[in-house]
Amino acid sequence: HSSVWQMDNGGRGLYDLTPKLQEWLEEVCAGEGWVNLFVPHTSASLLLQENADPDVQRDILDYFARMVPDGDPGFRHRNEGPDDMSAHLRSALTQNSLIIP
Repeated sequence: HSSVWQMDNGGRGLYDLTPKLQEWLEEVCAGEGWVNLFVPHTSASLLLQENADPDVQRDILDYFARMVPDGDPGFRHRNEGPDDMSAHLRSALTQNSLIIP
């Protein structure tokens, strides 16, 4: 069975997709199989994390902010603001697709 599911978000952050994904899977009467999650946006990515504790989420976001800070003067690409290139690099450090059984 093939179908498309879409979710909007409120900008940079970590979002729990589980409830909406479960709802969608029930709507399409999915049984056993694989779910392929794909984010086509070049400044966004997916992260599989089992812990939804707000401290874990903040620690992950803080870690990425230290690794790739917004407004780094070494970045040439700044077309969409100081967070533009850092968002591209953060997404390169993670992944834009996941396959979940």
